[in-house]
Amino acid sequence: MATTARGRTPAHLWIVGILSLLWGCMGAYDYLMTRMHNMAYLAKSMPGVDPNIGLAWIEGMPMYAQIGWGLGVWGGLLGALLLLIRSRYAVWAYAASMFGIVLSLGYQLALAPPLPGADSAMYRIFPIVIIVIGLCVLWYSWSMEKRGVLR
Repeated sequence: MATTARGRTPAHLWIVGILSLLWGCMGAYDYLMTRMHNMAYLAKSMPGVDPNIGLAWIEGMPMYAQIGWGLGVWGGLLGALLLLIRSRYAVWAYAASMFGIVLSLGYQLALAPPLPGADSAMYRIFPIVIIVIGLCVLWYSWSMEKRGVLR
């Protein structure tokens, strides 16, 4: 039986939790703007890509990759909120998010046709950044649960 840490929340948990919440909010905003077909947003968020072509490419993703995208975004946002309230369920939310990231970005990196106009380094590096951040917050929440910080 794990013991629960009583007392003050470590400062690093607040820092990681708030940064993770901000990251999750950015992902949620991107998801919502894309799903609402906001062409002005798409033009800014996908430099060098025609927004209509970018939207068609996104909507052409198989259902498992689209579900994975949603799971990755909303699981990460939920994980950040749960981390901030010191819930052990943050680990599960981040694990679900990581599963979604693997489904969505796995398809994009391994199986998707190239997106016309997306030849800059940003399009190659950003998916790796998302994966690394997802793994880091999953590991962090798991380690906080093991230390008894999360209840």
